[in-house]
Amino acid sequence: MKARPFLAALLAVALAMLSFGFAGWWLLLQRSPLALQQQALSLPLAARFVPRTVPLSLHWLVGPDQPAAYARAVAPPRQRRQAAAAADRLRDGAFAAAGLDYASELSPWLGDESSFALLTPPGSGESPGWVLALRSRDNEGARRFLQRFWQTRSLAGTDLQITSYRGMGLISGRGALLGQDPQPLATALINDDLVLIASGRGVLEQALDVSQIDELNQAASAPLQKAVKRLGEGVALLTARPEAMEQWLGLPVGADGDQSAAVELVLALAPQGSGLQVDGLAQLRDALPSLGPVNSDLLRQVQVGADSLALLINPAALLGADAANGWSNLLGPALSQALNKENGPLPALVAAADSGPLLWAHQNEGWLLGTRADRPAAEALQPALEADGYSASPLESQGQTLQAWTRLESKPVKGNPDQLQAQLAGARASQGGIAWWGQGLAILNQQHEGRRSPQERLDQLELLGAPQAPFQWSMDGQAAQGLLSHWTPWRLIGTLSSSSLTPMVDGAALSLEPDAPDQRSLRLRALLQLHS
Repeated sequence: MKARPFLAALLAVALAMLSFGFAGWWLLLQRSPLALQQQALSLPLAARFVPRTVPLSLHWLVGPDQPAAYARAVAPPRQRRQAAAAADRLRDGAFAAAGLDYASELSPWLGDESSFALLTPPGSGESPGWVLALRSRDNEGARRFLQRFWQTRSLAGTDLQITSYRGMGLISGRGALLGQDPQPLATALINDDLVLIASGRGVLEQALDVSQIDELNQAASAPLQKAVKRLGEGVALLTARPEAMEQWLGLPVGADGDQSAAVELVLALAPQGSGLQVDGLAQLRDALPSLGPVNSDLLRQVQVGADSLALLINPAALLGADAANGWSNLLGPALSQALNKENGPLPALVAAADSGPLLWAHQNEGWLLGTRADRPAAEALQPALEADGYSASPLESQGQTLQAWTRLESKPVKGNPDQLQAQLAGARASQGGIAWWGQGLAILNQQHEGRRSPQERLDQLELLGAPQAPFQWSMDGQAAQGLLSHWTPWRLIGTLSSSSLTPMVDGAALSLEPDAPDQRSLRLRALLQLHS
């Protein structure tokens, strides 16, 4: 009987120690730079001053020093200093593009929220209208910054105008930001902790106007709030309208007549390991047609190494082979261009005639396509191939019977002007209910031998967490570098960081799928892997 109070006390002590340990672990995790991977996505205070119809806005939701701390935490010990320095250069370059010196002007007071909005549509011919919103860690920091900001520019000869608008004090003038020619500038201080800097008093007054009308600003936008809740996590939030998506971000908007298929894009950016993860929602004008059930069995059947691997459900519909639709408006041109870049006419012909699923792999030996054995039928492609001069013939290779399409071309050489050479458009083999179409015999023989699977590409698709997506694509570092090197935003980021970021890319993956029951929303998931 006496042992019971002792055991109860011992149990209470154990539970208390366990609770303290759990609380300490939780606090440590929350303060760790790695907590950025689970950073809750939200709309910042500055969203109240950003119009809903703004072409492009970017909200940064963590402190300016946290990316460097995260890069240092995930980098190998010998590369931690370089990783942190690269993150700091990108931060400094971003603020320098806005004419601000981070070290001398912002670091003493800048808090966890920074927002930037472009109000002027691209190609409008107007002077760029923009608003920069900076949240202060304390009330005095923002006030001291504005005092020094205008004092420095006043000493440089700027004429200042101090006015009042909607009960708030505005300071404006033709000031010269760091390293720039004098341009119209205007500033306002909101609640002592939010600094607004705009490209002129008119732009700033527009920002103050929309802050007073919920129907006009981002903060009270129900669709945007819903998208933020749906995306859930991220350290940055980007919104874009069709004109900015196409001209500034280089993304397809699916033009159908005078209207684009996409209405608005909302993206969340979050770190994942040594790379980045992008999760997004695109609101569409019209519903997407169903592409049929998603069957990913082909991914488990491919047995060749691949620098690029894609799964397309109903590629004929994605290409709009029969009739234009929401999918073909968004993906058709880019997909058609990629297929036509492959060697020979067969990839484009197979994809346009295939109701799916279609597996598309690429490696040094060329391309490999996987389809159902009965669709598309080889006979259906014969007329188009014959029009290009190709004829079909059976062929034996390593114990399997292939169907090859070839045409003869004159290849005169010294001493033999009549020499001919057979050009191969591609070959087809059947195996286990699957038709494999290859650029040449070597890649079909690799698939037949089954010695290697593209495990790295499959792992990338698994990391996306979108097994039911009708469009899935993964690639290695070289393929991703080639793709990103032509993307305008990526080149801009490299310019801001004062160094080329392309060699750091180790791989990428992308998936697209309908998100809402009414098929009027498209979910985009992307993964960018960087060398650690």
